[in-house]
Amino acid sequence: MIPETFRSLRRFNYRLYAGGALVSNVGTWMQRIAQDWLVLTQLTNHNATAVGIVMSLQFGPQIFLMPLTGWAADTFDRRKLLMLTQGAMGLLALGLGTLCLQGLARLEHVYFFALMLGCVAAFDAPARQAFVSELVGEDDLSNAVALNSSSFNAGRLIGPAVAGVLIPVLGTGGVFLINAVSFAGVLTALSCLRVHELLAPVRGPRGRLLDGFRYVWGRPDLKAMLLMMFLISTFGLNFPIFISTMAVSVFHVGPDQFGLLSSMMAIGSVTGALLSASRARPRPELLWAGAGLFGLGCTLAALMPAYFLFALALMLIGVSAQTFTTTVNGCVQLGSEPAMRGRVMAILMAMAWGGTPIGAPLVGWVADHLGARWALGVGAAAGMVAAWVGFKMIARGRVPSPA
Repeated sequence: MIPETFRSLRRFNYRLYAGGALVSNVGTWMQRIAQDWLVLTQLTNHNATAVGIVMSLQFGPQIFLMPLTGWAADTFDRRKLLMLTQGAMGLLALGLGTLCLQGLARLEHVYFFALMLGCVAAFDAPARQAFVSELVGEDDLSNAVALNSSSFNAGRLIGPAVAGVLIPVLGTGGVFLINAVSFAGVLTALSCLRVHELLAPVRGPRGRLLDGFRYVWGRPDLKAMLLMMFLISTFGLNFPIFISTMAVSVFHVGPDQFGLLSSMMAIGSVTGALLSASRARPRPELLWAGAGLFGLGCTLAALMPAYFLFALALMLIGVSAQTFTTTVNGCVQLGSEPAMRGRVMAILMAMAWGGTPIGAPLVGWVADHLGARWALGVGAAAGMVAAWVGFKMIARGRVPSPA
C-alpha cells in the first residue's frame, strides 16, 4: 500500500510522468554542474560574473516572455506543448555537447545556448506546473507538487555527484550528451500517458495576454507571496555561484568534491519536499518560517571554516529553500482560479527565475570583488526580508485560501 506521503503515485498517469521526469531531472542537474565547471574553470579564470551572466541568459526569458507563456499554458494542449519544449531542450543539450567534444566551445557559445534554453524553458515551466492538475486533480494537487519537487531535488542529489565523477572521464561535452539522451525519459512518459484518464483542464473564456496580471493585482495574498519568491529567488537561489565560488576559491577542491556539495544540499531539499508532501494542505505560516530559516542557513554557510561544515550548512539551506518554494507553489496553485492557473503560474515562474538577470550578476560581482562568503551574505539578507514580508502578510490576515 502506498503511504499517504506518496498518494499521488496511486494514479498510473502520475507514476509514469514522475518516472520519466526523474530521469530527465538527473540529466538536467548533470548539465548544470558541467556547465558551471566549463565556464568557471575552462573558459574563464574562475570568473563568477561569467557564471552569473549565464544564469541571467538562462532564466531571464521567464520574465520577458511571461504574458505569452502563461497564455500558451492556458490555451494549448499542455501535454503536446511539453513534448515540444522537452524535445527542444534535448536538442540544445546535444548541440552544446557536440561543440565541447569537438573542442570548439567558446564562452559566447555557452551564452547563446543558455539564452535559447531559457526561451524554451519559459514556455515549459508554467505548462509543466499547471499540467499536474490534469494528472491528479485538486484533492492531490498539493501532494503532487511536493512530489515533483522531491523528484527535481532527487535529480539534484544524484546528478551533481555523477557529473563530478564523469567530467574528468568524459569531459563536459560528454555530460551534455548524456543529458540530451535523458530527455527521452520524459518524452516517452508523455507519449504513453492514458490520455482518456487525464482530467480536463478548466478553460475560461479565451482572454487577453495581460489578464493574469490584472487577476494577481486584485489579490493581496498572491502579490505578497510573489514578492517573497522574487526576493529569495533573485538574491538567494544563486547556488551555482555560491557553491562553485566557495568550492574553487575558498576550499580549493576538484570537480568531484564540487559535485558533492550540490548533492549535500539536495539531501536537505529532498527532505524538505517530502515533509511538504506529508501535509494534507500547504501551511501559510511555513512561508515566513521557511524564508527565515533560509536566511539563517545562508548566514551559517558563509561563516563555516571547513569544507565539511559548509556541506552541512548546505543541507539546512536545502530544507528551508524547498519548504519555502513548495509552500509558495502549493498556496498559489490552490489559491488561484483553475481557469487562470497557467497565467498565474507563469507569473510565479517569472518571479522565481526572472529576477536572475538582476541578482546573478550582482551576486557574481560580490563574489569576485568581496569574496564568496559575502555573496552568501546577500542571500541571507534576502531570506530575512522575505520572512518579514510573509510575517506581515499573515499578521494582517492576508493568508491564501483555496479559490
